[in-house]
Amino acid sequence: MLKILVCVKQVPDIDLVKMDPETGNLVRAGVPSLMNPLDTNALEAAVQLKEQVGGEITVITMGPPAAAAVLRESLAVGADKAVLVSGREFGGADTLSTSYAIVKAALQEGEYDLCFCGKESLDGATGQMGSQLAERLNYSQVTGMSLIKAVDEEKRTITVEREMETGIELVEAKLPCLFTVEKTHYTARIPNLKGVLASKKAPITVLGINDIKDLDMSKIGAVGSGTIVPRIYPPVLPEPGQMLDEGDVASTVEKLCDILAAADRL
Repeated sequence: MLKILVCVKQVPDIDLVKMDPETGNLVRAGVPSLMNPLDTNALEAAVQLKEQVGGEITVITMGPPAAAAVLRESLAVGADKAVLVSGREFGGADTLSTSYAIVKAALQEGEYDLCFCGKESLDGATGQMGSQLAERLNYSQVTGMSLIKAVDEEKRTITVEREMETGIELVEAKLPCLFTVEKTHYTARIPNLKGVLASKKAPITVLGINDIKDLDMSKIGAVGSGTIVPRIYPPVLPEPGQMLDEGDVASTVEKLCDILAAADRL
């Protein structure tokens, strides 16, 4: 039976997030949170594979207690186990310290054959987590995976399609393997009532710093982060352009020259 790990993240609805012009901080108060949309594609890929060949799916996230909501969403559509890495000590983490904490916590639950991730998150959009997780887990890695074609558990291989700029690449990788998933064939499903009700009662394993074996405190949270964001600010937008249409090409060009001359641009 395949052991599958799926990494998800709770993110704010970025369409509703605003920025404080004085502090440069994002104002998240009152903004609803949701599962990172690209992670839903990774979850769907894992669930479809489980339905086809069998397996057990463990879904994991790091965040405050409220992040348990995305774990219950995952359980509702087919995940079997859920792990929440939570604690103030993990706060302020960049991708480097986040990937460290996720891997240490995930391995508490055992070894895995496959790991699925979204290719990036809406709030950070770095696209770094998949590669960092694969490196820390020492897994083979396929980015931009669009379709699982076959799994050979005896030979410990998996064959997938990968989206390229010039077409589709067929890749055979050795297990264990990590994938970042495209949404082409893995549109998130809507949970049924039975799944939703079951997810509300399902246990969630919460791991703090004292629950994770051999956790190096110097590698988590802001202390373990290789990058620090001192300030966020909106870009300075240029003045809006002006559309010219004087009825014909000659008149329009003449008008343009007049504007450039007045602005001392000729």
